[in-house]
Amino acid sequence: MKYDIIGDIHGYAGPLKQLLIKLGYSNQDGAYKHPDENRQVIFVGDFVDRGPDQKEVIAIVRAMVTRGSALAIMGNHEYNAIAFQTEDPTKPGQYLRPRINKNIHQHLAFLEDYLGEPDELVEILDWFKSLPLWLELDGLRVIHACWDDELVHYLKVEHQGPVMTDELFFRSFDKSSTEFDCIETLLKGKEVDLPDGEVFVDKMGTVRTNIRTRWWDDSVNTYREAYMGPEDARETVTDLVMTDDHLIHYPAEAPPVFLGHYWLNGEPELLAENIACVDYSVAKPEGKLVAYQFETGMPLDNSNFIYVER
Repeated sequence: MKYDIIGDIHGYAGPLKQLLIKLGYSNQDGAYKHPDENRQVIFVGDFVDRGPDQKEVIAIVRAMVTRGSALAIMGNHEYNAIAFQTEDPTKPGQYLRPRINKNIHQHLAFLEDYLGEPDELVEILDWFKSLPLWLELDGLRVIHACWDDELVHYLKVEHQGPVMTDELFFRSFDKSSTEFDCIETLLKGKEVDLPDGEVFVDKMGTVRTNIRTRWWDDSVNTYREAYMGPEDARETVTDLVMTDDHLIHYPAEAPPVFLGHYWLNGEPELLAENIACVDYSVAKPEGKLVAYQFETGMPLDNSNFIYVER
């Protein structure tokens, strides 16, 4: 089987259509499809927020999933969109994702596209809820941010595996729960706290006291080396020696795993011999929408990345 694994789209339908055509897909009766019946797209989530074409992106992705020419998983932006519209059962009148200025700004493009269309918004959120948290297929895995065997196993045993049930969703907002750890890590990445007094500024200009890490990389020694994200923010991270454990073991013999989420820069390249990220910041003017062309049984290779410029 062959898969074209496509990174975070964030409401940019133009680059998405360009990339699909570059990969050999064409619009056939309302859904993009490849002439090779043994070839499918896999979308790694984060379809919404930031870009000008929220509805069109969702329509393209849903049509492909419905027609069988694509698979899709949930990203943290879909999870956040659900939470933004879900009342907190413990705090009447408040929402699970607080409606503060930072969160409103992040979701503004999505909210504006569905303004005055509450029924359609509910239907889209229900579709988001139906997306699996990960895929395990013949010879590969796909997850939005981080593959943690222990947390994946926990969800398989204690819940319904990759299915976002109501029980899992609501429990994931209890910061003392394993469910919270599961969603935070699998959809948002492994994070560590910076030493007291240290901060860094993320891609949205938010001052943070923790960083997402190169969770598979046992060669790093400092917080700056461990940082995972846009390179232009690395210099703002302290170069002190790490005191926290940033690692999640992912053995070299494990199936290749594909990620989105990390807003990378530059020329696409593998993170490790069996780990690849396909998020290269299409929401930035100089960003790319990236895909990896995977064939079952073949080793990962940098030559299999393909992309279009924003």
